[in-house]
Amino acid sequence: MIGRLRGILLEKQAPDLLIEVAGVGYEVQLPLTSFYQLPATGVEATIYTHFVVREDAQLLYGFVNQAERALFRQLIKANGVGPKLALTILSGMTAQQFVRCVQSDDVSTLVKLPGVGKKTAERLVVEMRDRLKDWGIAPNTPVTDGLVLQDDDAIISPEQSAEQDAASALVSLGYSQLQADKAVQKVKQSGMSSEQLIKAALRSMM
Repeated sequence: MIGRLRGILLEKQAPDLLIEVAGVGYEVQLPLTSFYQLPATGVEATIYTHFVVREDAQLLYGFVNQAERALFRQLIKANGVGPKLALTILSGMTAQQFVRCVQSDDVSTLVKLPGVGKKTAERLVVEMRDRLKDWGIAPNTPVTDGLVLQDDDAIISPEQSAEQDAASALVSLGYSQLQADKAVQKVKQSGMSSEQLIKAALRSMM
């Protein structure tokens, strides 16, 4: 089991990154709420990981803290929730916001996430309630603001490819190409980086 990686960030393109540890490059997928907290490329970073082995692939999922990884592991135990959907859920809202949704039976917010229909949302609320009853969350944490925005000092993609990069990231999270393209076009402004576009697009869809 690979539980933690500490090394130099070589490449970042949401939601994927390449981190070099002792000369070995590890490809890792992160929820966007973790991705935007990473430093720039060329800087050392520490990420907590969850290793998934399938017949056709070996996959690493990464998180900036152990609490988010713990919630990911609880999510994939739920009926009908695999790693990809769990990653999508944690990209659309923070761990604290998800916990508050469950504790307040807020199905309407969960169904706004791609791949989460009404039945899935209701099942998540029921199955996760007991698992998360002792989960510590900050008081008055909003659940309808979608992705928590970080400072806009992350990597800046070339302007000519920022829109394509943003749309590709949204598609990898479960949105259709049409939804991704429309959301990016709706929020784009001159000079925006791909990460800024992704944040704004997610916010508009939530």
